Amino acid sequence: MNTLTTDAFCEKLAQVLDLEAVEPASVIQDLPDWDSLAALSVVAMLDSRYGVHINSSDLKRLSTVQDLMDLTARLSGSNADQHP
Repeated sequence: MNTLTTDAFCEKLAQVLDLEAVEPASVIQDLPDWDSLAALSVVAMLDSRYGVHINSSDLKRLSTVQDLMDLTARLSGSNADQHP
């Protein structure tokens, strides 16, 4: 399981979504090409990289990348680095 830091989390999320970058304040639903396939890719990344099991309905309840990172930290028992 990997340590959860803001930079690493945003970098991995951008990589999974094939984006140049994402910021903690980025609104998930507003990310370019966000769709059900992107959501499934994020769910798979969280499972394989952080051992966190969430589903697409969990994602729908989140607003920003920071919200996703906070949930991931809480479920993985990690303390997220809150500073980019």
